[in-house]
Amino acid sequence: MFHCEHFGRNTRGRDFAVGDIHGMFSALSQLLDIVGFNLDVDRLFCTGDLVDRGPESPRALEWLARPWFHPVRGNHDDFAIRWPQGTVDAATYLSNGGAWNIDNPPELQQRISDALDQLPIAIEVETEAGLIGIIHADCPLPSWRDFVTRLSEGHVSDEEHEHLARLAMWSRARLMALDPSGVGDIHAVVVGHTPVKGHSTLGNVHYIDTGAVFEDGYFTLLDLTSLTPAYPPSRVLDWQV
Repeated sequence: MFHCEHFGRNTRGRDFAVGDIHGMFSALSQLLDIVGFNLDVDRLFCTGDLVDRGPESPRALEWLARPWFHPVRGNHDDFAIRWPQGTVDAATYLSNGGAWNIDNPPELQQRISDALDQLPIAIEVETEAGLIGIIHADCPLPSWRDFVTRLSEGHVSDEEHEHLARLAMWSRARLMALDPSGVGDIHAVVVGHTPVKGHSTLGNVHYIDTGAVFEDGYFTLLDLTSLTPAYPPSRVLDWQV
């Protein structure tokens, strides 16, 4: 069932968000070590796409078991969820980096699918500055509150639930239009999905997938209290008009 997961304010440690991982878990671990991430009190949220393209996609199961790690569902995670169900074309999956999973035994494919299927479509985190939403690609409605309400409402059709979830995992409309209008009823929204050259903003929407899996890319680790990168490089692109 598609849903939004809510987290209260972290009164003991720090909250960070990181962009798409794509099987680059060792590189992310190194970055966490650099910023002194405290496994006992800090929390790490993620814009999804834990798997495909990078060399360590199988480690997603290991990371999902860590109590301080909280990702949303990305479109590549959704590929892995649907692959054992037979609802993903093999050529499409292969071209999107799915070879690592196609070669897995069916039992392991199902374990991966079941684990990723528990991921929420959206996460919201209470901070000192206000509520922050985390989603893979974009909030598909002008209001965050309307989106998370409709995403899980029982009287909303399965077709609309699927439509909202798909847009949340795939939409690039805001970015393509360089739309600065932002998302209502929330302090800020943090997204990944589309690689950008640096931490970028459109209204109150923050883009933090800086392409760690690609050559010349890197992880952006966003401090959710200040909404600024916790460690350089900290190239910032402000697209607001």
